[in-house]
Amino acid sequence: MFAQISIWMKRFGQTKCPPLTLRLLPVSLLLSAGVAAGQQDFSGVQIKVTKVAGTVYMLEGAGGNIGVSVGDDGVVLVDDQFAPLAPKIREAIKGITDKPIKFVLNTHFHGDHTGGNAQFSSEAPIIAQENVRKRLKEGGIVGGAEVKPAPKEALPVITFNDRATVHLNGEDIRAIHFPHGHTDGDSVIFFPQSNVVHMGDDFVTYGFPFVDVRSGGSVSGMIAGVEKVLSMTPPDAKIIPGHGPLSTPADVHKFVEMLKETRALVAQAANQGKSADQMKQDHLLAKYAELGKGFIKTEAWIDLLYAEVTQQGSAASGYQNHGHADERK
Repeated sequence: MFAQISIWMKRFGQTKCPPLTLRLLPVSLLLSAGVAAGQQDFSGVQIKVTKVAGTVYMLEGAGGNIGVSVGDDGVVLVDDQFAPLAPKIREAIKGITDKPIKFVLNTHFHGDHTGGNAQFSSEAPIIAQENVRKRLKEGGIVGGAEVKPAPKEALPVITFNDRATVHLNGEDIRAIHFPHGHTDGDSVIFFPQSNVVHMGDDFVTYGFPFVDVRSGGSVSGMIAGVEKVLSMTPPDAKIIPGHGPLSTPADVHKFVEMLKETRALVAQAANQGKSADQMKQDHLLAKYAELGKGFIKTEAWIDLLYAEVTQQGSAASGYQNHGHADERK
């Protein structure tokens, strides 16, 4: 198992894979490298509950952060981590309310956000952007490794193209599709009455983000999407990231400025005829060295940006081969 992980980690600039890293980082990517959820030990994982604002809570365990809207009408769950954690997630919700789960929303298709779908689908319909159902149903390649098709029970039964709204608990919970960011099926979930936004993996705090180019993602699309989210979000809103602690719009602004600056630096160097290897040797992104100590190493980030700005290699072709949906107005 760890040999498979090691091979995959090297694709993203990692050379070591300590157990703590497996627990804290985006585990969907480890699953996509052939590590099944059933092979991992989740017995030590605890679900941390944080009251965010209004009707909204955040649950942290292993994998992506879960958003929960709670009220007299019932519970809306945003993402559901891994199948073995479903009992712990249910217990955490019972500590907040005895109301039933009415709907489950998926922010995107990666396994650390949808791994519990099959465990919750018998009690609540799953809603997601149509590309989420497509990619779960078909399987594919993520992080250079095969992902098997999801079982029928894990598939969203309600899908949408641009947006969907769930009216529950006095909230107009809006799921809005922002195409070609982290993946081609990303939805950002807005809780306007509570002034909370769940951004899925279009915003993370662990350093340089993972951009799933083979599944329709791109840095330019992530920039466009995040900037649009910021334009729709009050400055005093609370932000639930895909991974990491509760954040603010100021944190998201800092994140997108990093995306824009690093992409511009690589584009400028490429226009000067420099290769990706030369950029690494020149320490082009030295300003962001701390971010490169996280999940995605600086060298891997440069490779991704170089492929995108020059439209060369599998990283660029991975998202270029997907048709672009209409941008949100």
